[in-house]
Amino acid sequence: MKKNLTFKNVFLLLLLSVFAVSCDDDKEELMASMESQTTIVETAQGEESLSSLVAALSKADENEDSDLIGTLSGNGSFTVFAPSNEAFTALLQGLEGFDSLEDFDTEEEKTLLAKILQYHVVAGVAAASTDLSEGQTITTVQGESVSVSLDGGVFIGDATEDDAKVILADVPNSNGIVHVINKVLLPQEVLNILSPPQDLVDLVVATEALSALEAAVIKADLVETLQSEGPFTVFAPTDDAFAGLLMALGEDYNSLEDFDTEEEIALLKDILLYHVVPAKVLAADLAEGSVATALAENTIEIIADGETFVIGDASDTNAVITGTDIMATNGVAHTINKVLLPQSAIDFLATLELKNIVEIAIATDDLSILVDALVAANAGLVETLSGEGPFTVFAPTNEAFVGLLDILGDDYNALSDFDTQEEIDLLVKILTYHVVAGTEAFAADLSDGQSIATVNGASVGINITNHTVHIIDATDDNATVVIPDVDASNGVVHVINKVLLPQEAVDFVTAMQTPNIVELAQSVDDLSYLVAALIQADAGLVEALSGEGPFTVFAPTNQAFTDLLHALGSNYNSLEDFDTEEEKALLVKILTYHVVAGAVVASGDLSNHQEFTTLQGESIFAILNHGVFIRDKTHVDARVIGADNVASNGIVHVINKVLLPQEVLDALH
Repeated sequence: MKKNLTFKNVFLLLLLSVFAVSCDDDKEELMASMESQTTIVETAQGEESLSSLVAALSKADENEDSDLIGTLSGNGSFTVFAPSNEAFTALLQGLEGFDSLEDFDTEEEKTLLAKILQYHVVAGVAAASTDLSEGQTITTVQGESVSVSLDGGVFIGDATEDDAKVILADVPNSNGIVHVINKVLLPQEVLNILSPPQDLVDLVVATEALSALEAAVIKADLVETLQSEGPFTVFAPTDDAFAGLLMALGEDYNSLEDFDTEEEIALLKDILLYHVVPAKVLAADLAEGSVATALAENTIEIIADGETFVIGDASDTNAVITGTDIMATNGVAHTINKVLLPQSAIDFLATLELKNIVEIAIATDDLSILVDALVAANAGLVETLSGEGPFTVFAPTNEAFVGLLDILGDDYNALSDFDTQEEIDLLVKILTYHVVAGTEAFAADLSDGQSIATVNGASVGINITNHTVHIIDATDDNATVVIPDVDASNGVVHVINKVLLPQEAVDFVTAMQTPNIVELAQSVDDLSYLVAALIQADAGLVEALSGEGPFTVFAPTNQAFTDLLHALGSNYNSLEDFDTEEEKALLVKILTYHVVAGAVVASGDLSNHQEFTTLQGESIFAILNHGVFIRDKTHVDARVIGADNVASNGIVHVINKVLLPQEVLDALH
């Protein structure tokens, strides 16, 4: 069977933790079996749960230069961290082509196994768990050290990111002490064999966010250069950085494949060499000043920016270092958020005919909904943004518009649903809130805390966190600039991940999400009799109170209606007993006596003995006396027990009594 001494997946290094000894009874049995003064090897041989460890020792000792069993049977003293059978099973599952310890069948593989086992042995001391201290490092027979953590138990750290847990501590032996652990410890020497260090090209290939850089290196025929001895420092632009470059280049450059002429490939090679420094420069070594690059006679600038540094090129926009000290065998890489441009690239860009803002949006698939919105608004915005400018435009992506439609609800599935004049006017207000006229503001021109007036008339704010620009609108959720500084012939575009909303749009969304008075009543269980009364009256009150308003409604509870029916006598057991035309007319007068039209009166706006004329025609009065009360034509005031329930077309105050006008009292008597 062909075997590869590599992990199936490097991330399996993080998954090599395994199960503890099956139960407390098993642990007690193991302790009991180990209390006799046997050697470490004899103890392991006598315990089934350590049979894999015994097999591993035997397999390693098949090499002539290995005698681990003899050593661990000697006088000692030793401290042994003994992996359980399950720990060895997990190790084998993580190795390509190793189904059992028998698969360590070459001299090289047995040597590797011996190094692993030696890493579990500390010579010269029998260290009980109580002898261990937090953060302690202990040198093993293999030569490297393990570390100790006592947070929530006893843990032994190796060269991976996943510690082993001591699942049975302090097993005494005649020549030392054993601690059973739930993971096979791996030293760095073994990891280097299992996952050999990568050169810079391998590193780029293995990093998902650098796929565009990988393609560029291949296209520019620089693979051999970056695999050579070095050392090199590579400032590695991310895929997003290359996306920004391609967007700036325009519709003729949709991918790196569009660099297809001899001149363009030479330019690409110049750009890539401009990212390479022919020396190993760690993040700690960075210092202000000019640094020569592998592109002859071209330097980049290391510029202090607070407590960190940015990289200056021949353009006006610096690159931000987003990841540092990614080590390779022939150097180091630092990721950056922008493709660095030497002067030759700047000169090339200048030869391209820049598109205006609208042309850039049309040429960018991810801005197609923005283009549709400009057209749907039908307010001359296409013509304006195709004009001279200059403009700064914050351009929402398609996903950002989808997010807006989701917020607006089921009635807005596409921009075509903005079909009333009110909705079209709102769309215009939203779109103009993304445009700054009279200036071409690149990211470097923006400052944290800055406020910028838009064509809408309202301002947006600027927040800069960790060199990332965020745009503040009237909501609580900022937009993030995902692609900055897309240069246009009449300004600059910053692509953002959210549609900015001015206050009038926020108010519109809030109104959409706020129920009207009838919907509010329907959502409150204790107002179900009021809803039933509105329906029973059969006088269009449901439709009226669902209309534009505004209204102030004093809404009696179910108990209030129950009390009214009780007062009316045995002929009125439910609201359905209002079944004649005369009785329905009486119910209408009662209900309309609870409605004040044309005003939204909050409880805080009331004054003592304030009079309100109701839809029924008679007045009610507010009485402020250790609470808010509403006085009708009876001798008992209604108490407001739930004030200021806001609806889209007014306000509702819940009261504990049905109000009765004089007209109704006269009819009832």
